[in-house]
Amino acid sequence: MTSLTAFVVLVALVALERLAELVVSNRNAAWSLAHGGVETGRGHYPVMVVLHTGFLVAMLVEAVVREPVVPGWLAWSMLLLVLAAQGLRWWCIATLGRRWNTRVIVVPGLPPVRTGPYRWLRHPNYVAVVVEGVALPLVHACWITALAFTVANAALLTVRIRVENTALAGLPRTGTPADA
Repeated sequence: MTSLTAFVVLVALVALERLAELVVSNRNAAWSLAHGGVETGRGHYPVMVVLHTGFLVAMLVEAVVREPVVPGWLAWSMLLLVLAAQGLRWWCIATLGRRWNTRVIVVPGLPPVRTGPYRWLRHPNYVAVVVEGVALPLVHACWITALAFTVANAALLTVRIRVENTALAGLPRTGTPADA
């Protein structure tokens, strides 16, 4: 198997993982809305979908067009970071349980989650997104995609985190989540 073939398989696996996330997200969003959840920040959501979809496509295009030489140390170290980011992402999903989704939907009355990775970071899922945004393209030395996505994602996260913080500000400050 060539390194390009392996990279295409890796990106395809990440794309399948994203589809699995959407299944979980849609199920959880329905639960949140059924429990009085309020969605905010709809305006930036389509931009997020386009950016993340374009990210997957762009690194494949860059790999095919540029045909970069990929040092083994770079590929393997970046793959480890990609796997770590996936682990953190799914730890976030598991910790939030029914309350996790790709939109900003807050169920009034439920306190913010302060367990799992949320014990240390307010938005640990975005740490996973940032790490993956750099590491995944660099598995195949696609530095242009890594740089472009990082800059675009920073702008998007500025908006997204502001929307989330505003939405979470109205929640009770004490207690731990109870998925009623």
